[in-house]
Amino acid sequence: MKEFIYPEMMIHVPVCTSKEANDILIISDNADLLSVEAARHSETNVKVITCSLSEISALEDNAYDVIVSEMASDPALFSQVNRVLRDDGQFVTTHPSLDEVEENKNIMKMLGNYFKVIMPYNLGNGSTALLSSKEYHPTADINLHRADMLDGLSYYNCDIHPAAFAMGNYIRKAYLGSIKN
Repeated sequence: MKEFIYPEMMIHVPVCTSKEANDILIISDNADLLSVEAARHSETNVKVITCSLSEISALEDNAYDVIVSEMASDPALFSQVNRVLRDDGQFVTTHPSLDEVEENKNIMKMLGNYFKVIMPYNLGNGSTALLSSKEYHPTADINLHRADMLDGLSYYNCDIHPAAFAMGNYIRKAYLGSIKN
């Protein structure tokens, strides 16, 4: 599989959903490719931390517009993400396969305590991520100017962005009431 697809989709979907994407936090043990993609947005400040809840706990309140996490999903993480994310912020996290319905419903229920919108999206490599937003809808509020002005991308574009949120009926039925859009 093309290794550029995953980092482009993990970064550009939430950043291009955000009205302002000045401050991005990446929570990962291996954030090199994610950091490269975030740096394509010249107006952003990127902070990378390793997968440590204590490091997240030390961060300033309301400091980030976008948070991208590859850390395991748990209530303590989501509480800290909510605290450091701005009032209109986007949060993207990896999660189990959509075939793991009950596990994902539990994750979505936890996220529902903090976010208005919770939607899985295709990463283009056979897996999905969860986008959670406090304010903006990822298909209705896409910043087309930001999405179209990115140079050097191999996969992501303004057409891929909304298409990534298309899900088959069996997924819609399985997650009815859990996906918040």
